[in-house]
Amino acid sequence: MAHLFGKKLSRLEIEERSGSLAQFAGVRLMTLEDGVERGIRTLEFRTGSGLKFNVLIDRSFDIADCEYKGNSIGWQSPTGFRNPALHEYEGEGGLSWLRSFSGLLITCGLDHTLFMNEENADHFNYSPRKTVSSSLHGRIGTIPGKLIGYGESWSGDECTLYCEGVVVQATVFGEDLHLVRRIEVNVGTSEIHIKDRVINHGFNRTPHMFCYHVNIGYPILDEASEYIAPIVDTPWAAHAGADYKKQGIGYNQMPAPQKQFHEQVWQHEMAADVEGKTQSALVNNRIGLGFSIETNKSEFPAQFEWQNFQSGLYALGIEPSTHHVLGKEFARERNELIWLEHNDERNYHTIFRIHEGSDEIASLRTRIQAIAIQSSDPYPQPSGNYMELKHE
Repeated sequence: MAHLFGKKLSRLEIEERSGSLAQFAGVRLMTLEDGVERGIRTLEFRTGSGLKFNVLIDRSFDIADCEYKGNSIGWQSPTGFRNPALHEYEGEGGLSWLRSFSGLLITCGLDHTLFMNEENADHFNYSPRKTVSSSLHGRIGTIPGKLIGYGESWSGDECTLYCEGVVVQATVFGEDLHLVRRIEVNVGTSEIHIKDRVINHGFNRTPHMFCYHVNIGYPILDEASEYIAPIVDTPWAAHAGADYKKQGIGYNQMPAPQKQFHEQVWQHEMAADVEGKTQSALVNNRIGLGFSIETNKSEFPAQFEWQNFQSGLYALGIEPSTHHVLGKEFARERNELIWLEHNDERNYHTIFRIHEGSDEIASLRTRIQAIAIQSSDPYPQPSGNYMELKHE
């Protein structure tokens, strides 16, 4: 049954109270029509719980803006949700991805993530293509998708809002990878399920790397917000060295916006529960709101924390990843790079949750700490111990 407005309602009871479910919840197809966003198709989800978010069909079905009971959840940068037709993938030495960098969820991949890279292209068996050049975080996030379906699906008294589509990253004499994405949320809940399949549609053996750049902004991110995760080790920190504490900001307690702040990135080793799941969160006890991400350790064995506290760009990123932060060559050297043959596929199921009130936040903290209790030291010394990745 759907929990709406303080009551549990059956399908019949919902139908008795309105001429359409859309009065309370639904999925609506729209097109953005102004500025750099012009021409992007979007799906607006409303769950009836106070959760509302938009899925950008033409930006790989990523989640753009997201709010809960009027509180913004997802981060928005000055770039806006830029139409992919404006994107120059090869521009700015591989950093042009930053000109399309905005939203709660940005998908990175499908054959490359992290910083720019150039690799041998022998696996594509085409002599004029000597190398494959990859820009920051790969191509998939700025590719328009094909909408397969969207709407509502009833099973008894439970109603699921959904969308499904395919995003194709392909070239002649190169990769032919498909992302099949389905997003689901039940009416009356504040829990978003992202179900992805990455398939090698081509006939050349092709590398696969995958990462979610999940970006949380104000007001959940604020001074004294807290990052909670079942951290058992911190292998790497981008700013580690003689000036490790120079900016005076550790990994766990968040500051107010800072002038001239330089981004900090950490890789944390997460423990998993008995079901192989791990969960990390940002919580703000002052306003009684939290946001968590649940992943399967076997799907995303690595996770990064991106701190971007510069004024005007204020965000915290939680980044589940298939590979360590040191990138593709590091993975290749350690024989950890994922290779997909024709019709091979990888499956990913990730859950975003909104947590409201002190009791829910306390319960979230208890669940995470039952897996592992993170270090109270805001500056854990990076260990350099990278877990061996065994991709199933």
